[in-house]
Amino acid sequence: MLSPELGHYALALACVLAAVQGILPLIGAHRRDPRLMALAPGLAIGQLIGLVTAFACLIHAAVTDDFSVQNVAANSAVAKPLLYKITGVWGNHEGSILLWALILGLCGAAVAAFGRNLPSALRARVIAVLGLVATGFELFCLTTSDPFARVWPAPMDGQGMNPLLQDPGLAFHPPILYTGYVGFAVPFAFAIAALIEGRVDAAWGRWVRPWAVAAWCFLTCGIAMGSWWSYYVLGWGGYWFWDPVENASLIPWLTGTALIHSAIVVEKREALKIWTVLLAIGTFSFSLSGTFLVRSGILNSVHAFANDPARGVFILGLLGLVIGGSLALFAYRAPSLTAGGLFAPVSREGALVLNNILLCSLCAVVLTGTMYPPFMSLLFDRTISVGKPFFDATTIPLALPLFIFMGFGPMLPWKRAQLLPVLNRLWLAAGLTVVAALVAIRQLSGVLPVLCAALAVWVIVSSATDIATRIQLFRGPVAASLHRLRGLPRAIIGTAIAHTGVGITVLGLAGMSQAQHRIVEVPIGSTESLAGYEWTLTDVHSEPGPNYTAMVATIEIRRNGHVVTVLHPSKRSFNMQNQTTTDVAIHTNLLSDLYGVLGDSHGTDGHMTYVLRLHYNPLAPWMWLGALVMAFGGALSLSDRRVRVGAPRRATSPSTHGIAS
Repeated sequence: MLSPELGHYALALACVLAAVQGILPLIGAHRRDPRLMALAPGLAIGQLIGLVTAFACLIHAAVTDDFSVQNVAANSAVAKPLLYKITGVWGNHEGSILLWALILGLCGAAVAAFGRNLPSALRARVIAVLGLVATGFELFCLTTSDPFARVWPAPMDGQGMNPLLQDPGLAFHPPILYTGYVGFAVPFAFAIAALIEGRVDAAWGRWVRPWAVAAWCFLTCGIAMGSWWSYYVLGWGGYWFWDPVENASLIPWLTGTALIHSAIVVEKREALKIWTVLLAIGTFSFSLSGTFLVRSGILNSVHAFANDPARGVFILGLLGLVIGGSLALFAYRAPSLTAGGLFAPVSREGALVLNNILLCSLCAVVLTGTMYPPFMSLLFDRTISVGKPFFDATTIPLALPLFIFMGFGPMLPWKRAQLLPVLNRLWLAAGLTVVAALVAIRQLSGVLPVLCAALAVWVIVSSATDIATRIQLFRGPVAASLHRLRGLPRAIIGTAIAHTGVGITVLGLAGMSQAQHRIVEVPIGSTESLAGYEWTLTDVHSEPGPNYTAMVATIEIRRNGHVVTVLHPSKRSFNMQNQTTTDVAIHTNLLSDLYGVLGDSHGTDGHMTYVLRLHYNPLAPWMWLGALVMAFGGALSLSDRRVRVGAPRRATSPSTHGIAS
């Protein structure tokens, strides 16, 4: 029986196992005791079983309408559709924290299952660090955010969920985003383990990179899905508001991208060791900070959950322990890490260093713009708003040189390179970039959109040129080129695809800068013009839903007298919550979106008028298509066996044994 009590006890047992997982393997690694180190995988799997049981109990309570559970009573209702009863489990504070802990448990079990090629001491330390972090979150669940807390007397029905969350996007966006956040806990654990050992080498870089890439892929998809969700749910026609919590997801994505590239330098050249360890710590720290921002109430955000001071204090204390402790360990042990190989400024390493500088500069700008208003309010009691104009003006100039170097950076040799031969191979990319710039000047308004569109083409064509050069395309028989393509490491192909995805996304962003929209109030039968299309409101009628009543409009869109599509936007009224939401209607041909929103109605039955929000969004689908291409490129690189299991064997030396012990 999946009772709430069973869930609570399973969560408590998982917390105990996590604490033991965080202590005994560390002691075993320090003493070189194989028995204690061998406990780590079993404890990680045991913790995961406890968390899975607890999560299953919470889902069972939601599905069976057990309103004696406070979480279910506050976030569910009898009339709520089954899909949203399940997804609503993580659409609230308590459930989302439990989901976070569950994913963290999955990470620990994954290291236990797939880290068999790791040295036993390193494996034990990594799993132990993950156990210590998990202990903090599970204690948070048990003390201030108990998802199984009872309420008595139990109400006959619940309060229902936020209507904005009653959408299929809730089934995918939070779990995928959280997997990205939590996934960076594994590189963090590797970094802490390396600091304890006092050793970072090529093998460490090879072990860290796949976990970082996997987390980055999930975070990329999570951010893209969140952007798409806000695009079609909120009804404002936008995709990114520079909301503080949106920024909180972008910041670890930027540092995580830098981490992936920096780990390559560690793996190939044993350089940037200290910097890579710091990036691994910083990326997970920023992921944790995003959790604090959502739940502490320090920032005003549409993403924020209901909070209380106890939760904020607990999270702040947990952040202090994890982030402060890891940085203190870094300051103490980093000087003992040996320096790596030397390289010339013009080299693959040099390009990756520049990549890191630009990505971290972007991170610093976004972090400053996000945190400056609350700090000004806290310290000086002044209300300051930092929005889109600031972020656009500061991030785009930093992104442009990043796009430039993305073109030729992967083509540079390691250690020392000559720039001119590389640029000579990019003459076609340069020519097409000039053509793209000329086309963009005619089609787009504004200097920055034109530059972004041109450089997006540069990134795409340069990535294709890199692959074509490697397989000697058009320099011999096509069959020979295809044979070389099959023999090319998937990591190289994945890199080119991921860079192409960046270019596609940037093209979408440039196109969306030219979006057109109108807000009109019209009666039925009225026609409005926008972007060369005629939009006619032909009907508005009422339709019942499972737990809402919808007012559905019919908008006929014509171009040159021919019907292009018919949109059916609606406005939903949820009586239980006394709230209304919009259900957007979108028609896309992958080159543009026709986007309609139904607003309020005014007047009497015979003279009703309706507010319509009409949008024409060019290249909008490319933004999310590019993100999927990026994630696919990362996943393809992960499928390269040399990335997963081809780590070089560590050389042992008497000097390192003393440090490691």
